Amino acid sequence: MSVETIRWDVQDALRSPEDCAAFVEAAIEEAADDPAFIALVLGEVAKARGMAQTARDAGMTREGLYKALSPQGNPSFATVLKVLAALGLRMHVAPV
Repeated sequence: MSVETIRWDVQDALRSPEDCAAFVEAAIEEAADDPAFIALVLGEVAKARGMAQTARDAGMTREGLYKALSPQGNPSFATVLKVLAALGLRMHVAPV
């Protein structure tokens, strides 16, 4: 018996700002000590919302944004904040 699977792409699930915020929040909770993972998650959200528009809104080039949010990227904190703002998201801090 064979099992049929359907390709799942996270970008299809990131339809609203609330979806995007929940996805980033979950990533921060799960991998707060892995900045590369958080950058990848921001990249997925940026792709879902439109990489070119996100880059323009963040004041970056599309290529620069891809590079910063790639597995080899290491975005500065300022870049992360700019990308969050461009995505209509904001970082907040809460006690543990």
